[in-house]
Amino acid sequence: QVQLVESGGGSVQAGGSLRLSCAASGRTFRNYIMGWFRQAPGKEREFVAAISRSGGSTAYADSVKGRFTISRDSAKNTVYLQMNILKPEDTAVYYCAANDRTWGSRSLGEYAYWGQGTQVTVSS
Repeated sequence: QVQLVESGGGSVQAGGSLRLSCAASGRTFRNYIMGWFRQAPGKEREFVAAISRSGGSTAYADSVKGRFTISRDSAKNTVYLQMNILKPEDTAVYYCAANDRTWGSRSLGEYAYWGQGTQVTVSS
């Protein structure tokens, strides 16, 4: 089992930037594909980005491509989400998740472990 703790959320004006962090503890961090998801009020949780075990491959939702960057630091057991050019529609609770299955899926069901979430609010 792996425990995940997100940090770095907050309030920012449109056009601004935030960097989210997710610290992992427990089982070996490098065994997991890591992902970020978000859930806006009244909406379903959705895929944002994922990074492979080695960090060599990444995937993004179309809505964030070119603005968000996912990365991981195995020495620190941490995955990051750099969010630039933020828009009001990016407002949501952001969740970090770990997947020990197959690369390529964006399904919530593939991710067995989840953090508690961190709020991101973007004002216009």
